[in-house]
Amino acid sequence: MKKKHKTLSKWPFIFMLPYFAFYFMFFIYPTIYSFAISLTDWDSIAGAANRNFVGIANYIRLITKDKLFYKALGNTFMFMIIYIPLLIIGGLVLAVLLYKLKKSSRLFQTLNVLPYITTPVAIGVIFSFLFDWSTGIINKVLIDVGILEEGINWLGSPMTARIVVILLIVWKNLGYYLLIYLAALSTIPEDVSEAAMVDGANKWQVFRHITIPYLRPMTIFLVLTSIISGFQLFDEPYLLFSTQQGNSMGGPGRSCMTAMMYFFDQTFKSSTRLGYGAAVSYGIFVVVLVVSLIVSKIINKKEREA
Repeated sequence: MKKKHKTLSKWPFIFMLPYFAFYFMFFIYPTIYSFAISLTDWDSIAGAANRNFVGIANYIRLITKDKLFYKALGNTFMFMIIYIPLLIIGGLVLAVLLYKLKKSSRLFQTLNVLPYITTPVAIGVIFSFLFDWSTGIINKVLIDVGILEEGINWLGSPMTARIVVILLIVWKNLGYYLLIYLAALSTIPEDVSEAAMVDGANKWQVFRHITIPYLRPMTIFLVLTSIISGFQLFDEPYLLFSTQQGNSMGGPGRSCMTAMMYFFDQTFKSSTRLGYGAAVSYGIFVVVLVVSLIVSKIINKKEREA
């Protein structure tokens, strides 16, 4: 009996072996290998034979000399500080409004989710045409209604280019936040709101003191995931400016270059320094980790105080 029991106890580990094998091949090994590359001056054009070990020289250069890296991080932070509150507030308000419109809510949900499932390539092309200086619909409408006398080169100046990128991000992702909040609203017990209304609370008081506290865990989830995804922002701004002649990587004056765009530019586009590119990726990882921990601690502190 003992021998049979020992044989059977091995099966769970045997069934788990494929998972651990894939986890090692596609996560552990690439992580270790990319860190090893970051300690070299490997240029992909020169080939692996010319790869030289330089220690932490790439990291020292990244921290002390690379101003463009800090500019890309600053752009990323600026985008997140603006569009995350817009998405949180916009998604919550729309969800509350649609939750009360039982009959037509399905149609509005579908219309709001369509941008989220649209490919980034299509969204980049659409917005580049909408905000084109000479043939864009936005300029045409603003001129026709008398707001502008002549068209604005939206993608040609840093300020307006950033506005377009933020509008693009909000338009694309608002449907996702809407769906998350709609699902969360359905979990709030209706008798709690009804009891508050019976006790004399108005709709604003019910929303402020009942709805928002119930939605707090979902809001925390959205904030944390938005920060992580914000550092991965690449497709939309890159494709938006890829159709514009004369614009450098990241728009006019690199005003819209994000952290991931800078990593791509340093590794595959303007240069092919795989070693330095790997160091940039680890630098971004450390920033994401630190910011996520800080935000998580702030949120947990407020939760304890509440």
